[in-house]
Amino acid sequence: MHAAGVVIADRDLSDYIPLCRDVKGNDVISQYPMGPLNDLGLLKMDFLGLKTLTVIEDTLALIHERDPDFSLKNIPMNDEAAFALYNRGETIGLFQMESGGMTSLSKQLDVKKLDDIIALIALYRPGPMELIPEYVKAKKGITPIRYLHPLLEGICADTYGVMIYQEQVMAAASKLAGYSLAQADLLRRAMGKKDKEKMAKERKNFIEGCARTNKIPEKKANAIFDLLEKFAGYGFNKSHSAAYGVISYQTAYLKAHYPVEFMAGLLSNEVNNTEKISLFVGECKRMGIAILPPDINKSGLKFVPEAVAGIGDAGAPTRGLQTGVTTPGYNRSYNAIRYGLAAIKHVGESAMEAAIRERERGGDFTSLEDFCSRLDSRVANRKMLESLVKAGAFDFLARERAVLFACIDEALSASAAAYRDRVAGQVSLFDETTAPATSRKKQIIPWSEHEKLSYEKELLGFYVSGHPLDSYVDLFAAKNYRSISSLGELDDRAVFKIAGAIVDVEKKFTRREGKPFAVVWVEDLTDILEVVVWNDVYLKISDALAAGRVIEVRGTLDKRDDALRATAQEIKMFAPRKSNGVTQESANMLPEAAVLLQFSPVATSNELREVREILATSPGRRPVQLLFDRANGSSLRLDAGAEFRVSLTRDLEAKLSRWLVTAKW
Repeated sequence: MHAAGVVIADRDLSDYIPLCRDVKGNDVISQYPMGPLNDLGLLKMDFLGLKTLTVIEDTLALIHERDPDFSLKNIPMNDEAAFALYNRGETIGLFQMESGGMTSLSKQLDVKKLDDIIALIALYRPGPMELIPEYVKAKKGITPIRYLHPLLEGICADTYGVMIYQEQVMAAASKLAGYSLAQADLLRRAMGKKDKEKMAKERKNFIEGCARTNKIPEKKANAIFDLLEKFAGYGFNKSHSAAYGVISYQTAYLKAHYPVEFMAGLLSNEVNNTEKISLFVGECKRMGIAILPPDINKSGLKFVPEAVAGIGDAGAPTRGLQTGVTTPGYNRSYNAIRYGLAAIKHVGESAMEAAIRERERGGDFTSLEDFCSRLDSRVANRKMLESLVKAGAFDFLARERAVLFACIDEALSASAAAYRDRVAGQVSLFDETTAPATSRKKQIIPWSEHEKLSYEKELLGFYVSGHPLDSYVDLFAAKNYRSISSLGELDDRAVFKIAGAIVDVEKKFTRREGKPFAVVWVEDLTDILEVVVWNDVYLKISDALAAGRVIEVRGTLDKRDDALRATAQEIKMFAPRKSNGVTQESANMLPEAAVLLQFSPVATSNELREVREILATSPGRRPVQLLFDRANGSSLRLDAGAEFRVSLTRDLEAKLSRWLVTAKW
């Protein structure tokens, strides 16, 4: 099965070939593979769907809100600001250019025209990659351009004597040996497939054609044929590469001249991919574009540009917003992107569409309870509200997120009760005096900075209100560590030194000897790196390897398959630092052991209410778990939720003694 292949004929396919349905029974497919289809004279076309075209379309829609006359058809094809992005290696978001290898090659190549981008795309693939050093040296004038025959100059001058396109092989056969373009295409196909029998026949025809057309001696013609054969095996279809090159250039132009709209378009097309969102958010920050947190009263369904006073005025890099180019008719006042509601995990696109429609109909939401009461209960469910609160979408209420989180059940209950009353035609005598659920006083401990940031990273893909490493910024700068995002500029096996926080640790054993080692993911302010910690290094620091610990890593780079990994040579632990009066280490500690409460199969709702009231008297940080025994001998364990975390005192332990199973101090 080819993902994009379509077979075309001048009448029903069943007149030519046997057909069947695919394994899932959905699509009709050919029972013949590609070779016999070609022999029968049928046309096989590949129709590719490119997400980049949707990104461009979304970007244009945002641009047209401020610059209605803008059209990609009218952009210059020699824009220096666009070419500069390739040459600086700022290729995140540029079509076909995002891999580390492509970024490195674009910096080497010194892009000055569209043809350079087209060549870049054709060169970076298995086979043609061998020609890259020769091409770069010839382009930069380090080595002279050589042509095996003067007639090849007109064909290979644009590619500095190197044949990188199939069309060049065909043109050479036509010009040197008098081939028709149809014959030249057959020659190209035979060379590409390395068909020895056909190749021997074509060599004879080529030599005779060279002698007949241009009086080229047999020895020289043989050498030219060898050269063509070599390049035909590598050659890429130029028309394909040119189409991709134009799209790549268009993305570069948009990024250079309309950076906020372009990055918003990129982010909007990755709403279900938090890893990609994290990458693009990092690029926005590098460009000086602020990413604003989701807001239930300001956010759109997807990411949208926004103007915010004071951003980029000082301190923050704004290279992407200061290209030095003025685009006529465009008001460059956008400097930020508002996070899209549909991109928050666990909220659902249809639910957020409903919320936005209600906001446009009835005005801004004024409270958590107002939000619940104005939306269908099937839309405003607990899971969705938890995610919105944790992500900061209700921060406009200026209340602690932990307090709002604790009020979700009451807001939902009040909303449901109000709905039932409306249906029954009842009006409460206390409607005007009853305070909304979100304003009732509760003894709730605010979430620590670490908890807030962890929720943001989980639901949004990045940190919004801060970063766990903020308190280390000065120290990292003083020690001049490399950023993880810059490691791609180094060669394979290069030695480096970075610092960051451990995100995750996988402890393993070697297959042969059973020695312990670990794979550690380290995050700094720019990116995440996978680091293998082999046994000799692991044994020295194994006890200290835990999520949240801040470490220094000296290691060697591994750049196989364009993926960036590393092997640790040495790891050092940082001493904890204070941030907002709390040491970083204490903020990053793993949660305390849960308080486990056990209930018999005959437990009543009154009993549960009693436990709830007892827990509310001693709020704290220790989680509570409830174990319900069933009559059939099985049991069910549930987390009580963040609003029921406690500070376990002797007095509370005594009150809970009927249900208490574990209470480790």
